[in-house]
Amino acid sequence: MKNLFVGNMSFQTTSADLKALFEPFGQLARVHVAMDRETGRARGFGFVEMVNDAEAAAAIAALDGKDMGGRNIKVNEARPKEAGGGPRGPRSGGGNSGGGYGGDKGGNSGPRGKSGGNKGSGGKGRFSNEDYSDVARQPREPRW
Repeated sequence: MKNLFVGNMSFQTTSADLKALFEPFGQLARVHVAMDRETGRARGFGFVEMVNDAEAAAAIAALDGKDMGGRNIKVNEARPKEAGGGPRGPRSGGGNSGGGYGGDKGGNSGPRGKSGGNKGSGGKGRFSNEDYSDVARQPREPRW
């Protein structure tokens, strides 16, 4: 049994369309088109599970790059989903993946050669005033 990933599909593609496309190559166990939870519209990719590995290989060879609904679809063997796929839902903008506001997690050299970024700040990678104790303050512009 082989699971195939089908990508770059038109958003109007249905499970029936996908089934009709793959049936000539062999027996299908399951056909799934990924749908957006909020809009109910297809997300442009899907999965086809084929019973025979040889038939799946033939389908990959024949359909990868084929035009379907005005788009060249991508067909290959599906890779397993990676563990800890991240948060679900809308993506947040910007930021770094270190958590907090970009302080280092210790061990890296901080400002002016000081080591160990967090020096007891208690936060997740946040800066503290101790990090800048030997740095001269810059004059501020007046707030009018």
